[in-house]
This record gives sequence, C-alpha cells and structure tokens, in this order.
Amino acid sequence: MKITNIRTSILKAPLKNPFITSLRRVDSLEDLVLIVECDDGSVGYGEGAPTPVITGETMGSMIAAIEYIKPFILGLEIEDFNTILNNIHTRILKNTTAKSALEIALYDLKAKSSKQPLYKLLGGTQTKFRTDITISMGEIEKMISDSLDAVKLGYDTLKIKIGDNPQKDVERIIAIHDALDENITLRLDANQGWTAKESVTLLHALEKQDIIAEFIEQPVSADDIDGLKYIKERVQTPLLADESIFSVKDARRLLEMQAIDYVNIKLAKTAGITQAIELADVSKEFGVKCMIGCMLEGPISVAAGVHVASAKADVITMLDLDAVSLLASHPVNTSIVFNESEIILSENVGLGVTF
Repeated sequence: MKITNIRTSILKAPLKNPFITSLRRVDSLEDLVLIVECDDGSVGYGEGAPTPVITGETMGSMIAAIEYIKPFILGLEIEDFNTILNNIHTRILKNTTAKSALEIALYDLKAKSSKQPLYKLLGGTQTKFRTDITISMGEIEKMISDSLDAVKLGYDTLKIKIGDNPQKDVERIIAIHDALDENITLRLDANQGWTAKESVTLLHALEKQDIIAEFIEQPVSADDIDGLKYIKERVQTPLLADESIFSVKDARRLLEMQAIDYVNIKLAKTAGITQAIELADVSKEFGVKCMIGCMLEGPISVAAGVHVASAKADVITMLDLDAVSLLASHPVNTSIVFNESEIILSENVGLGVTF
C-alpha cells in the first residue's frame, strides 16, 4: 500500500447548544479532515479541531503544516509505518493537532491493511464504553436545567464547566449537586480559570459541604506546575492535569513531582495515537489512571479516541468523549454506535468511519 495522495476537507456541523468554557465559546463544529489515499484504492481518514487557545493552531496553520509534511510521506509504503511516523514528528515541530489528524488517517490505513478494527490492531478487546457529558458554563438555572436534561438522557457522569468567577463557581456546583440524585457523579473543569490559592479555598468550601467531585480538572494555568502540586497537597478532591500535559515528558515531570492524581489524554495534544499510548503506559508505570478526552471534534477523531481507550482500558478508566453527542447532526457515516452516554465499537476494519 503506497501513499499516493493526501487531501484535506472541512467538516462543518451545528451544535445542539453553544459550548462555553472559561477559555472559549463555540457555536458550530468546523474541523479539518484528512483523506490519505493509497495505490490499491484504500483510504484513511483523520480529523483535527483547530483550538488556538489550547494548541495554538488555526485551520490555516493546520492546513499549512499538512502541506509541509506531505512531500515527506507521499510515495512511502504504509508498511514502512515507523519511517512515516518519524517524518511526521521530526520534519516540523509542534502542530500537534495537524499531526494527530494525519496519524489517525495512517492508523486507519494500517488497520485496514491488516483487515481488522483499529482497537484490535492496538491490542484492545473492550468494545463498550460510557462517557460523561459536558455542561457548559452559564447562569446557574440554565446549568441545572442542562444537568437534569442530561440525566434524563441516561448520563450518570456530568463534567461541569466553571472558571470565570470563583465565588459563582462554588454556587453553581452546590446548586447542581443539590438538584441531582446522589448516584450522579460530578467532574469539575475550571479550564485554567483559578489561581492555586483560589483553588484550595474553593475546593475546601465544597468539601465542607460534603461535595467531593470525582476530580477537578486543570484549575490553574498550564505552566503553573508548582500550583498543581500546591493544590494536590491541600485538598481531598483528586486533581487531573489537562493543558499541562502535551507530551510524555510533561506527564513524567508531573508524576515524578507527585503533583497530580490523574492524567487527561487528548490526541490533539499528544500529536496522535502513538504518543497517547505511550502516555498511558507512563501513567501506568506510576500507578496513575487516565481519562481520554476530546477537543470538540467530530466522529472521526472521537472514534480514534475510543479505539485508544480500548487498547489501554486498564489505565484509561474515564472517558470524556461526548463531542459527537453535542452535534445537532452527524455529517460522517460510522459503524460505531454513539448512543448518548454509550459508545460501542464495531468489527469493521480500521476506524469504522467513512466520509
């Protein structure tokens, strides 16, 4: 299977509701899709969401990165997989989402060449998963209403977006907690909106109300490593790092410092599947569990995340892969079942998606 062409397309789809965090507001999906073609007619699909406030990439920069990498890949055989990966990751630095989209398409092709689903190629066996759903930041009554609606749809784990106003954040969480049954799990995500001292104060206020979330995600800025350790040493609520971890090196540093409880893996940050798997392995080495998340992506990228979750199910015990459920329409054909909180992988070869 020789790579003969790499094309790009734009995937657009409206969201059911605006996606609002302390960092951004998104009203509709607009992702880059990669289509990698081989001489035997095989096609691999990849996807990436431009997220300038997190990865620094725009749609234009992603397309430019792909065009730059393209000459170093065309003409290579998919069987020479390691050479292809090396060219992706050494010919240009950073550009993690663009690289991830390309890696996803290549892994799709590699699994198709071996005539098996990607999760099996990666050594996975699990096919059924449950994901949380994101409750966007907003006024308290709206967040309560959205939370109750999510529970009615079958979600038992809600990820609450906060981080724009510390005092209001506490009020939001208490109000949502009190409106829900005890069997509903809350995850909190401040998206770098608090300082370390604010984080401790706010989490103590919640803990005094017997509200201990499954975790607090990235409460401080991505580069505030000491802040993460400061928080972890002072609260009961487990601490999950997201924007602070792009690479295995980032994770190892935090884990060696004992600065976090959990690791959030996102393909758009790890530059694809290869390092995501390495990140899970490093986390396992330290006895730390992982969550796999997404960047408000469509079915192609989310499917890749689920396949990785299967491959590393012993370490990746939490899923935040709700992006497909947030879409008002599904512009991609998939054999994977996205049924609100439940995701089921298929036996179709590759990713199980077509475009």
